[in-house]
Amino acid sequence: MEGGLATNNGSISETQNGSLCDVSCEDSQSALLFLGTGCSSAVPNARCLLQPSYPPCELCHKAVLTPPELNPDYRCNTSLLIDYSHGSGEHSYILIDVGKTFREQVLRWFTRFKIPRVDSIILTHEHADAILGLDDIRAVQPFSPTNDIEPTPIFLTQFAMDSIAMKFPYLVQKKLKQGQEVRRVAQLDWRIIESHCEKPFMTSGLEFIPLPVMHGEDYVSLGFLFGKRSKVAYISDVSRFPESTEYVISKAGARQVDLLILDTLYKKGTHNTHLCLPGTLDAVKRICPKRALFVGMTHEFDHEQDNKYLAEWSQREGIWVQLAHDGLRVPLDL
Repeated sequence: MEGGLATNNGSISETQNGSLCDVSCEDSQSALLFLGTGCSSAVPNARCLLQPSYPPCELCHKAVLTPPELNPDYRCNTSLLIDYSHGSGEHSYILIDVGKTFREQVLRWFTRFKIPRVDSIILTHEHADAILGLDDIRAVQPFSPTNDIEPTPIFLTQFAMDSIAMKFPYLVQKKLKQGQEVRRVAQLDWRIIESHCEKPFMTSGLEFIPLPVMHGEDYVSLGFLFGKRSKVAYISDVSRFPESTEYVISKAGARQVDLLILDTLYKKGTHNTHLCLPGTLDAVKRICPKRALFVGMTHEFDHEQDNKYLAEWSQREGIWVQLAHDGLRVPLDL
């Protein structure tokens, strides 16, 4: 089995203990930047620090001992930034989900990796850990005290749009009412997409195919398939795959994807709205991607120790699998 996620100019490699190391690539290459890899409550879980159990939660205490940018067990809400190179030195920056921790992610990772802006936004669903950072989008837009800027396209379902219009009416409002003061808020161009694999859309030069999945049996969330040369399937919130969606991203179906980014909430058992590690690994075996990275982890996961286990699993099954971590940059030929 190959040891890393190889690309033309860079790779993600396995160290001897099975963990990931970020290998630098040329500025002209596309890359995926994991802004967050944690669950809705993030890691450390505040309750573990404010109302400690006995014995105390070892992982949550470990997560605050080292600065977050050096600590793979410190996890913000799951979010992905696609740095898409058009091949002429021009880059577009596409953001998937804008959760509760978005401002923290901007301060930490946008500054470190010199991300100047966000060109477009895609939302998987309208839960708090995917949308409550929308107000902070103004920080990555040009400054104008009168809001006289080009709005950022944001792609979402009609269901998500209706929910966000209630939560953030001032971000949705198109015209000021008579006598209403101008206030500086994020400028967003809301674009409705369908929850259907056969209804792709384009943004910032990339095509995205929606991948509807069950996030609990009463709720549909979206994953996305994208990439021209390297195919990436991003599925952050899922408890069950409809057959039509699994077919689109399966080696035994329409295609084998180069990288599967997949939800895994807990290490053991099952959960009603998320895959847990046993179910996530079963899904990886069925889908059979070339590589897989996991996101959405709670404080049950110890990055170093659990990646050792996943490295052993990878050797047995022949599919390279690891936990992602905040700040992980994966160079890819998109």
